Amino acid sequence: MPAKLTTIGFDADDTLWQNEQFYRLTEERFVSLLGAHGEAAEISGRLLEAEKRNLGFYGFGIKGFTLSMIETAIEVTRGEVSPAVIAEILAAGREMAAHPVETLPHAAETLAALAGAYRLVLITKGDLFDQERKLAQSGLGDYFDAVEIVSDKTVATYRRLFARHGEGPERAMMVGNSLKSDIVPALVAGGWATFVPHELTWAFEHAEEPVGEARFRKLVDLGGLVGLVREIG
Repeated sequence: MPAKLTTIGFDADDTLWQNEQFYRLTEERFVSLLGAHGEAAEISGRLLEAEKRNLGFYGFGIKGFTLSMIETAIEVTRGEVSPAVIAEILAAGREMAAHPVETLPHAAETLAALAGAYRLVLITKGDLFDQERKLAQSGLGDYFDAVEIVSDKTVATYRRLFARHGEGPERAMMVGNSLKSDIVPALVAGGWATFVPHELTWAFEHAEEPVGEARFRKLVDLGGLVGLVREIG
């Protein structure tokens, strides 16, 4: 019989609130600014490559994305990007950082139903300031027993956090929209993992679904999570 769940970890961006849509809109604005220097698909591709290169330097989040846009603008214009375009990019980054938080359907009621019966841990990666801002604006902070803002989500991350805030990964579940960050490493760590897809997911976060894994589950939205958790035990 599977060990009873005592701890549930939740991803934040695009699991509890909207996030990727703001990156997509900003990217469209960025591509439009550089439209005279290449095709949209080519510029977007160059931006993605810059983001990947820069993760080890700037981490995940708006600041790294903004710096990657500036780097890409310099590259595609061969160093001739105007100060006005750089100013536009910086303004777009500031607008992203100030955008109001939009919680996703069923987020609040699901957390409310699980709080108290399980240890709830928010496990999110990205810029510390931005993630703290979004959590505060979301109104969801009081449901969590702990908040962990990490540089990345790995097998070691889940083993460490579920040991710190629970009784190990074997009695924990991770819930999120990223197969690469939320699902696969949590399963490898020995925990349960519930995939809640979002219609928009950053290309870097794509991975194959671990079909056949006994502890893997998939839901259409958070509305089915309470029933699933109680079914597991």
